[in-house]
Amino acid sequence: MANPELVSVLDYILNRCDEKSIEAVAAAVVRRRREISMFGGMPSIPNPGRLAKELSSQMNLDGAMEGVRKNIRDYAIRIIKQEAPELTDEQIAELTGSWVPEKSGSGPAKKKAGVPRNALASMIDQFVSFSLGRMEEEEDKALRNEMGPWPDKYWKSFPNVIRLIITDFLKGEMEETDFNARIGLALSMQ
Repeated sequence: MANPELVSVLDYILNRCDEKSIEAVAAAVVRRRREISMFGGMPSIPNPGRLAKELSSQMNLDGAMEGVRKNIRDYAIRIIKQEAPELTDEQIAELTGSWVPEKSGSGPAKKKAGVPRNALASMIDQFVSFSLGRMEEEEDKALRNEMGPWPDKYWKSFPNVIRLIITDFLKGEMEETDFNARIGLALSMQ
């Protein structure tokens, strides 16, 4: 027996979609394919960032606990190197610095209001599509009408590690599958 949700979606696409809806469905399919290529079929990917945050939040890491803080940071680095050996030392330092600060109350681990993960993934897709000349002219115009110089605004809102990965990809220093994997890992840490 067919999945009722799938039947419902296919019925909608085949029988009731107008042109704008088809574009939205196509964009959703592209995004979902990218997520699948980034995360594979795994129900949950290892998340060293979450683990480091959980460990550090369970302990009082003040003053005399700097050794414990260093151990947690070193543990996160080992996990990242094991799970994502393709990341550079600079990217690893950026990730671990955002999870476990060097000293109490300092560093990039202070939580700042950021872009939600799903929105960030969409922004990355749009930015890369635009940068590679794959974006439809209408989509670019719509974004510019809404936000003005949107590529600059997106770039400034990306975390440094995301910027590094995008830069390497756009320079041709990695294949798209590697790019998707690295972006997926970076997004999982957000």
